[in-house]
Amino acid sequence: MSKDNIAVKMLKKAVGLPTSQSSCCGAPVAQTSCCGEPVAQTSCCGGTAVQEAQASGLPLEQVHDAVRERYGKIARTGDTSLETPGCDCSPRLYSDEELADLPTSVSELSLGCGNPVSEGDIRAGDTVLDLGSGGGLDCFLAVKRVGPLGHVIGVDMTPEMLERARASAARLNATNVEFRQGQIEALPAADGEVDVVISNCVINLSPDKPQVFREMFRVLKPGGRVSVSDIVTNGPMSPLISRGAESWAACVAGALEAEAYCDGLEAAGFTDIIVKPKDGTFNTLAARVPAGMPFSALISARKP
Repeated sequence: MSKDNIAVKMLKKAVGLPTSQSSCCGAPVAQTSCCGEPVAQTSCCGGTAVQEAQASGLPLEQVHDAVRERYGKIARTGDTSLETPGCDCSPRLYSDEELADLPTSVSELSLGCGNPVSEGDIRAGDTVLDLGSGGGLDCFLAVKRVGPLGHVIGVDMTPEMLERARASAARLNATNVEFRQGQIEALPAADGEVDVVISNCVINLSPDKPQVFREMFRVLKPGGRVSVSDIVTNGPMSPLISRGAESWAACVAGALEAEAYCDGLEAAGFTDIIVKPKDGTFNTLAARVPAGMPFSALISARKP
């Protein structure tokens, strides 16, 4: 592909127009950090997260163990300051109206980098699956959207998080939400079981994102939708970012490049893929954001 074609493709993606190719690649320029502050980003042509983990010398199970340990401690203590310093913008993610009827034990245990429920196409009667549901906040918000005829499923691999979420569901008498233990690389859900997949700052934690994308595609019904908030980069990640297991568990080292995220979804079979900064557009942020660091993005896609 010529440089001119790449530039045109990048511009169309930056302003949210469809590209002329079936791929959603075309690296956007500069973006914000997950908390709306300027940060550096990375190029969109890197390897998979598995390759990154292996290149860092981290066994894949060590990544899972580090994630489980970190979030288990947060669930036990309720101390969200243990979450990523660079990505903990949770208080600004939800409106007072959204949180009004939820207990503080739910609303204050927010570990996300966006609001996939408010951004997602969630309809009355839908079945929604939340990847890495944590304490259940996004699940309980989704319950309001799907109504009494809908159903919400949260999946998490951390026993302490599941215990908190299930206790909250009982306290709220939320009978159309359930929490299942499992890994997002092997979802405990049937083929074509759900209408919508949501996730909030969790897929970046996976050491095998292509497998996560395939699982998302498997469990969705034809026409099913994806609404994800996640940490990505625009270009190769800065060498200043640590590649250790702790940094991976902190939502940083495992972030995919934006283009690679698109490519992974497309390879899994998804269409209508859009990746955009949580705050503003690539064009409006280009002038003030450096390159090489992770930022928060909203990702949407559809299963044909």
